[in-house]
Amino acid sequence: MQPKLLNIRSRNGTRKQGRHPHSQAEHMTHNRAPSTDSKWTGMVSIDDTALAVTDTGGSGIPVIYLNGQFATQRYWRHVIADLGPRWRHITYDERARGRKSRRSADYSFEAAVRDVDAVLAARGVDRALVVGWSYGAFVAAHWASRNPDRAIGAILVDGAQPYDWLTEDMEQGIRKAFRRWAWFMPLLRPTGLTPRMTAEQMANSNIELGELARAHTLGPVLDHITVPARYVVASGESFGSQGGHEQIRTSLPAVTERNPNIQISAKVPSNHGAILRKDFRAVADAVREVVALDHLRDP
Repeated sequence: MQPKLLNIRSRNGTRKQGRHPHSQAEHMTHNRAPSTDSKWTGMVSIDDTALAVTDTGGSGIPVIYLNGQFATQRYWRHVIADLGPRWRHITYDERARGRKSRRSADYSFEAAVRDVDAVLAARGVDRALVVGWSYGAFVAAHWASRNPDRAIGAILVDGAQPYDWLTEDMEQGIRKAFRRWAWFMPLLRPTGLTPRMTAEQMANSNIELGELARAHTLGPVLDHITVPARYVVASGESFGSQGGHEQIRTSLPAVTERNPNIQISAKVPSNHGAILRKDFRAVADAVREVVALDHLRDP
């Protein structure tokens, strides 16, 4: 079991954040959106598609959860249950993921970042805490870096670690693997366990992620984050992974050294694939940690 790492760097002061020019700030507290009276589920339209969204409503601090690359909003149920009803939980299935989100002509990473804004706007939320796992951690890091006045903070769950893991041989291996799996993926699509994307589209998304993870690409994004951000880091390798997870995680000390707004909240014993199921409490604790820091900032 790996030891839990807490507060490995002291946090420096953070500059006072301005409001988004199109915000509903006059109707909001420092970090609460206008409340909805009850839980809402429905479809949010964006570009050429529509996303299946769930919003628990209420007057609590809005938390938006960003899924793994081909995962669904269901993966967050343990984290949400641990945090409880005092928070406003917003989850959604990305393009062509889950049972209801529709197909699109655009499965790019930039589309995934745009989708965060579309969901928040549809639910009347201007300022939120972003929590992302794996692919979603990359989306969370980019969104927080680009929106310092709208991000309460970011929780990066075993993702968004700058490392040059994509090689030409690995790229070819990814394409070969998705072609090999293509025959049985349609059988699982009615269950929502696999996306309604072609093997080529899924391979391209995976390869694009490898390019985004390169140190010279992701490093500046992380350096630009000015809100509290916390990593929750898994251990070991996951079944079916390309390998090298522990090597990739060695990049994090340099990240926290360069940017004191970013810290490692916990290193947990579960692997990448099981972290939201087995170590959900560490993720929920990181959410509480960041929100407590937000309360200390200037209103």
